[in-house]
Amino acid sequence: MEVLVYLIPISLFLGGVGLVAFIYTVRTNQYDDPEGDASRILSNQWDDHPKP
Repeated sequence: MEVLVYLIPISLFLGGVGLVAFIYTVRTNQYDDPEGDASRILSNQWDDHPKP
């Protein structure tokens, strides 16, 4: 039972880090167009000269 003194704060800290990372990704619009990426992968059009 003494190990719970260490495990509970560590798990709360890691959960907070995950929550902060998720909020950061939502605010920077990283989940904007998931369907567009999926359809571009399956497209038959080739871009031989992509822009750098």
